[in-house]
Amino acid sequence: MKLNDLKPNPGAKKVRKRVGHGISAGQGKTAGRGTKGQNSRTGEGGRLYRQGGNLPFFRRLPFVRGKGFTPPYSTEFNEVNLDQLSGLKGSEVSPETLAAAHLLRDPRNPVAILGRGELKAALKVRVHRVTASAKSKIEAAGGTVELIA
Repeated sequence: MKLNDLKPNPGAKKVRKRVGHGISAGQGKTAGRGTKGQNSRTGEGGRLYRQGGNLPFFRRLPFVRGKGFTPPYSTEFNEVNLDQLSGLKGSEVSPETLAAAHLLRDPRNPVAILGRGELKAALKVRVHRVTASAKSKIEAAGGTVELIA
């Protein structure tokens, strides 16, 4: 087999229909678009969701702000998992050391330790919130947990 023997699969290449090429061509004159009207002209043919003078569907729906109710005074925590703490240098974990290690999304927010992963070193953890599973894993590794008010 040579390069000049290669051919696309049968049916893979289709010749496009050339519309508007004389009355004997089968699709001449109006080129399959009918006569007159918005869809016979070139261009967009109306924008998306337009319903020809009717009130569009999305405007008939009730107005909703966002998704559900967001409490205005809720506290957003920086969530740090135990497997992220294993790479820290030193035995003390506090919001300052976590911020220095670039593990906090927003250093102004309080810190919560979550229980994903395992801990091998004994760490002294001083943060705002710790889950029960994280606390048990830290204490099992020989560390201590202190909550900041």
